[in-house]
Order: sequence, then C-alpha cells, then structure tokens
Amino acid sequence: MIELRHLRTLVALKESGSLAGAAKKRFVTQSALSHQIKELETRINSSIFVRKSKPLSFTQEGARLLNLAEEILPKVIETESDLKQGLNDEHNQLGVGIECHSCFRWLMPVMEEFRNAYPQANLDLSSRHLFDSLSALEMGELDVVLTSDPVPGQALAYQHLFDFEVKLVVANDHPLASKEYVTPQLLEKQTIISYPVPLARLDLYRHFLEPAGIEAGEQLSCDLTMMLLQRIACKDGIAALPTWSISESYGLNLTAVKLGQEGLKRPLFGAYRKDSVNATLAQKWLELVAIEGIAKQHKLN
Repeated sequence: MIELRHLRTLVALKESGSLAGAAKKRFVTQSALSHQIKELETRINSSIFVRKSKPLSFTQEGARLLNLAEEILPKVIETESDLKQGLNDEHNQLGVGIECHSCFRWLMPVMEEFRNAYPQANLDLSSRHLFDSLSALEMGELDVVLTSDPVPGQALAYQHLFDFEVKLVVANDHPLASKEYVTPQLLEKQTIISYPVPLARLDLYRHFLEPAGIEAGEQLSCDLTMMLLQRIACKDGIAALPTWSISESYGLNLTAVKLGQEGLKRPLFGAYRKDSVNATLAQKWLELVAIEGIAKQHKLN
C-alpha cells in the first residue's frame, strides 16, 4: 500500500534533486530514505527514478506517483489545518450551565473579566438546562455547570468554589422579622415564593423543612428577583434566598433572618467533564468565579 510518507518522499526528491537532499528535507538518514524508496519500488514492482541520473530523473511510474503526491498532499495539509482549527474552536467554546436563577447578576463582572483575559473564548451562560444541567454536562451539551448538589460519577470532576448562606426573607412587619433565627416549625404551611423551581429542589425545603418533617405551604413562583422581593414586601409569602440576592432589595421593607441557629450554609461547586478538550478553560473560568464569589461573601458578612 502506498502511504503518505512515500508521497512526501517523492516530493522531497523532486525539490532537492538528490537522495542526500531529500533525506535532509525528510529529517531521516540517507540510508533510511533509500530503504523507504526500495520498499515502495517493491510494492509497485517498478523503479521510481533513474539511478545515477544527474539531475535526478523520475521513471514513468515515478512521475505518475509524483503527480499523485502533488495532487493529494495539498488536500491532506488543508484537511489537517481545518481539523486543527476545528479542534481549537472546540477548545475555545465554553457553555456554562447555572442551576441558580439568582447567580446571573453577580456573575456579570466575572464574564467581563473572563472575556478580557481570554478574548478568543466564546462564553455562553445559560439556564436552559436548569433542571437537568449535570446530565446535559455528561452528554456534552454543556462544558461546565455551577451547582450546589453534586452527583457522584466517574465522568465529572467537581471543584469547590465557596460556601454561601441562604436566609429567610420576610416583610419588615412580618411576625418572623423580629426573630434572631427561625426554626422549621415556625415555617409550617407558610406560603413560599420562589423562582420557578419544583418545591423538592428548593434549599428551604430540601435542607430545612423536609429533614424536620415540616409540611410546606403553597408555592408561588416568580421569574425575576426584583419581582420576587416585591411580592415578599407585599406579604404575599416568604422566601429563602442567597445573601447576594437579598442585597438587591433596593430599599424595600424587607428583613433577612437566619434559618436555624447556625444558619443554612450551602456550597457552590463547579462541575466539568474530566476528559473535556476545554477542561483547562473551564478551570480558568471557575477560578474567576471563586475569586468573585469569595469577595462577595466577605462584603455581605
């Protein structure tokens, strides 16, 4: 079988006009090049060039192979370049999935800093896989996910970024506003206002009410943080939010109360595929997220 290395040797022979020159172009010894030529001649059962001809002269068979080489090799080089560029593009694509509605606002400075540091990268921040983002990550639909609920698995790596506190938010004149902290029993059957997330996925329910066997009340949903906070101020219900969301209350008559005597602390992880071609880029993004998140927690505490 004729191989690409044979065709490259023929082109080198033509360009250099001698075995010694071709060997130098191909970065092999003259002996190794002679062996390769002999191998090719055995395969086609014919000589490739006229021995002792000066300048080097190809046989009819050799000229035919040279024409093939000059036709095929440019296409091979072009294809290799296209494939390499495609791989580079893949390296520079970063689809970020977020399981938290309230993360978007404080992540905006991180996005700007990341784009300034890595202008070649294409960063796409999305919540379209909100309820199944880790599965989307495993399937390759996302490259990195911010989550507080890691799922054990061999394919994904989890990088702890920082811990944040979730607090109860009530109107200033709500009976619970004067409490230093609330117990699960005080929230029994209270109307809960939340982002459009199933009750079973809410931190307030999963990590505070359910473990205590407390039944939640009616659940109302809002897409936007500001609308959610306004509804709380109007005493439509209560909510549990990360402290960074509470800071967006803009003078509304709201009070934040600790959930439990020690407070409800939650971790934030960055998840990415261990074998991803852009795992390094994902880690760079997560480093910036961690720096911004930790700085924000210090300001809020």
